[in-house]
Amino acid sequence: MNVKFIVNPTSGRQIVQQNVDGVTEQLIQEGLWKNVDVFYTHARNTGFQEALQLTAGEYDLVVAVGGDGTIHEVVNGVLKGGCNIPIAVMPAGTVNDFGYYLQVPDDIDGYCEMVRNGKITPVDVGQVGDDYFLNVFAGGLFTDISYKVPREVKMVLGELAYYLAGAISLPLNLFRSYSLELTYEGRTFEEQALIFIISNSPSIGGFKQICPAAGISDGLLDVCIIRRSGLEHLLSLFFRMMKGEHIDSPHVSYFQTDYVEIRRTNPDEGELFMDMDGEQKGSLPAVIRAVPGALRMLVP
Repeated sequence: MNVKFIVNPTSGRQIVQQNVDGVTEQLIQEGLWKNVDVFYTHARNTGFQEALQLTAGEYDLVVAVGGDGTIHEVVNGVLKGGCNIPIAVMPAGTVNDFGYYLQVPDDIDGYCEMVRNGKITPVDVGQVGDDYFLNVFAGGLFTDISYKVPREVKMVLGELAYYLAGAISLPLNLFRSYSLELTYEGRTFEEQALIFIISNSPSIGGFKQICPAAGISDGLLDVCIIRRSGLEHLLSLFFRMMKGEHIDSPHVSYFQTDYVEIRRTNPDEGELFMDMDGEQKGSLPAVIRAVPGALRMLVP
């Protein structure tokens, strides 16, 4: 088996090289892997460019090593380049939402066992314009946290850094909401939203069950809208979100669809931060659609 690693060497807690070397050494010794090439990203979009250049049959597996942003780049490179090579993820960032959902092993022996089992499954993605997202497309409250929390703090506290930043920003942004118009399945309705989330998996921004009904192979995207409300309701909702018990709240709109259009009806409400798989990307209006089975992915 010929394998290509695309590695973000700055992700996570500096154990990236240890994991890459350990897995590679063990699987080469076993004879499962034959040739292994490693590419280290050195700037934004270099992972995308490297994956974009891959050709069909060149490798049997591409391993994306890093956080959600690195995985996002590799997924887009593989899909836009059309090589159709299976992808594996080796989580190494502060928050690894998709890796958590898949329960990808974080130790060398466990990861090698996943590779030995060789379970490759079709996985859906979402599409916004020319870009694809593996996990989430979102806008509004909290979506700028990953850019604002200093890297040093994320390395020390891990995903707790995001929880703390979210709790701090909540009262500061309590009265900032956005007038949105959504259209799906022939219906059009308006929401006054603090945040909208369109997800392929349940796990987003360190919250394990924000979209609890989501599945990566169901051909659907889950849409979760947190409506504007008072501080008391939002604090309660914040803790319910941590347990996945929020979708029945009157302050939440939740539905599943394979296609949704979103636009702003009052652009004077200020800047709307957008996030796509942990990257600051996207704008409104937008058409978001599910692309069933677009990726072949190695899973536990």
